[in-house]
Amino acid sequence: MKDQITKDMTIDEIFKKFPSNAPRLAQELTNAGLNCVGCSAATWETLEAGFYGHGMEDHEIGELLSRLNHILNEQVNLSKITITKRAAKKYKEILKADGKEGWSLRFGERAAGCSGFEYFLDYSEKSGKDDMVLESEGIQIHIHKQSKDRLMGSTIDYVDGLQGAGFKITNPNVKASCGCGSSHGY
Repeated sequence: MKDQITKDMTIDEIFKKFPSNAPRLAQELTNAGLNCVGCSAATWETLEAGFYGHGMEDHEIGELLSRLNHILNEQVNLSKITITKRAAKKYKEILKADGKEGWSLRFGERAAGCSGFEYFLDYSEKSGKDDMVLESEGIQIHIHKQSKDRLMGSTIDYVDGLQGAGFKITNPNVKASCGCGSSHGY
């Protein structure tokens, strides 16, 4: 399959063309040491210019482009919500520290931000009558049934890097997001 992301594309082009993958693509760029995504990003800069500006060599650029294109080619299962092993481990650590071992995870969204919605994660002692109950990595996930069409297929990960640490949501249903990634739209 032909690469969809090339070194001649700008960051802005990539995020506009692949909005549902933007959070994972941004994280991959950040993991590679390119802190050029977010509210103060140089989004007009081509990937190649950004890569060279950060001292990357041609083989490193090729490897990163390969990883970015791999993200685009991954198949998403829209019948579940996935928690990565790393996120599950961190959530269980938080539950233990807060004396809530065995509690579930409430995953939802609310109106906010410049793009319409923001995600929230919270403790959930038990599901409600309007909840859908899913499970991933040994953790029950409670979502409101009305959010099902928007949240199914999402992946909840935990990242810890120079830009901070926290849970990160990737949702294939998202059609637009703000530059800093704090809100999204459908």
